[in-house]
Amino acid sequence: MAAMTTATSSWQDPEAIRFMLEDCHTWAVVGLSPDPSRTAYQIAALLQQRGKRVVPVHPSAETVLGERGFPTLADVPFPIDVVDVFRRSEAAGEFADQAVAVGAKAVWFQLGVVDEAAFERTTGAGVPMVMDTCPAIEWRRR
Repeated sequence: MAAMTTATSSWQDPEAIRFMLEDCHTWAVVGLSPDPSRTAYQIAALLQQRGKRVVPVHPSAETVLGERGFPTLADVPFPIDVVDVFRRSEAAGEFADQAVAVGAKAVWFQLGVVDEAAFERTTGAGVPMVMDTCPAIEWRRR
């Protein structure tokens, strides 16, 4: 059990969380749709309330919360600070890889989303990453 606690604590490094919440402005939210009942929409709205620019990344590339959407991270024509992933764990790793490829400063996997191999690849590339937590939870802890 101690190994799990150590792994989990490395996934939720306080400095990485602080960096993303305090120093990063532009958040690409993978899986963000215009459905206000979805958690991704609610967290994106919170990010906006906290002064973040939200960039919807969804295959249908819809405008959400007043922000133009893009079908992929590679289609976003400006720098991304954080890639925030709302996808099942099995599908999330590819977005961490894409985040590194587009030069994002950090990657955030939402509550319940864990991919240890993606975490190793992303942090190994020098990009901070957190998993299995949510900005709403982390802001409440501050």
